Amino acid sequence: MKKAIACQMKIVFTTFCSILTTFCLMSCTTDPLAKDRVLVFSKTAGYHHKSIDAGIKALKEMGVKYKFEVDTTTDSTKFVYSNLKQYAAVIFLNTTGDVLNDEQQKAFQQYIQAGGGFVGIHSATDTEYDWPWYGNLVGAYFVKHPQIQEAVLVINDSTNIATKHLPRPWKRTDEWYNFKYVATDLKVLITIDESSYTGGSNGANHHMAWYHNYDGGRAFYTGLGHTDESYADPLFLQHLWGGIQYAMGKVK
Repeated sequence: MKKAIACQMKIVFTTFCSILTTFCLMSCTTDPLAKDRVLVFSKTAGYHHKSIDAGIKALKEMGVKYKFEVDTTTDSTKFVYSNLKQYAAVIFLNTTGDVLNDEQQKAFQQYIQAGGGFVGIHSATDTEYDWPWYGNLVGAYFVKHPQIQEAVLVINDSTNIATKHLPRPWKRTDEWYNFKYVATDLKVLITIDESSYTGGSNGANHHMAWYHNYDGGRAFYTGLGHTDESYADPLFLQHLWGGIQYAMGKVK
């Protein structure tokens, strides 16, 4: 009788250990794209924004405040899928020009298709002109800009996490991009009133910030962020944090 009970207990214990091991393995192999970690990429192959340093500092402080990890790099060799997959989002902070080679482009495309997130800040639209997939991901390509000046921003969606805190209208000073290409599937958050400043060339529906689902992943872009002062502006930083949360998959 005792042997039978001992045998049953051994079976129960073995089954329990098997279930526990399976659970641990599942926990350890959770999709790494869900981790609270972002990669800030700021390589430039053209104009180099002095505000990149201020942007990196602000994003690191944001990570501390909202409890997510922030890695930074200008090294495009980091764009291999085995590395990218550990990040919930990749942030192109004022990148310019041709910053990724063909293999790195393929890895980034694979990352987005696997459910990754993208955030483009300001001159992310002045990047990778010869890669149409990227142009559709970021949502536009830059063509020119007037001098830095104050303008009026119109909040198109006052319920979105990236814009609901903003004044309506929102007056601020920055470098306002004109675009030569704009994708058609964008969820536009902010437009700029071209009558409020000099040098706008996109007309009445001049997009300035947007988001969209793209090729399996999520993309957010803001045209703001040229000046150092932007990265000390609580309104802009909250706008950017809202976009990062969307790109990370924290909000729909």
